[in-house]
This record gives sequence, structure tokens and C-alpha cells, in this order.
Amino acid sequence: MQKETREPVKNEKFGNMLGNFVKDVNKEQLDSKQIVNDFINGEEGVELHEVMIAGEKANTSLQLLMELRNKTVDMYKELTRMS
Repeated sequence: MQKETREPVKNEKFGNMLGNFVKDVNKEQLDSKQIVNDFINGEEGVELHEVMIAGEKANTSLQLLMELRNKTVDMYKELTRMS
């Protein structure tokens, strides 16, 4: 019988986690913009499917961030209503 070993869970503050996520979303947006500009300028090696994938990744990450913001605001409103 093997003993299961688990990694300790990293205790990261919500604000730090959210800040890192915002930075990641911003990077996705900037990367997408750069790929579009490279494609428009005719840079070699930039294919249309790469442009579309980068755009969708940026869009999906932004939608997730907006949903996270909405849920956080709803949670805050609920907590203030309870007080």
C-alpha cells in the first residue's frame, strides 16, 4: 500500500491572485494585438489561424475576467446587505 503524498497548498491572498490574473489577461491582449499587427504588416511566419487563435484566447480570458469581476461585486453586495 502506497502512502499518498500531497504538496502543501500555497496560501496566496485573493488580491495577489486577482492581480496576477489581470496581468495575464493584459498580456494575452497585448500578444493578440502584436500578432494582428504582424499579420497586417506581412511578417513572415504569421498565419491567419495563429491570428484567430490569439484573438480567441484574448477574448476568452477577458470574458473570464469580467465574469470574475461580476461575481466579486455580487459577493460584496451580498456581504454588505447581510451586515
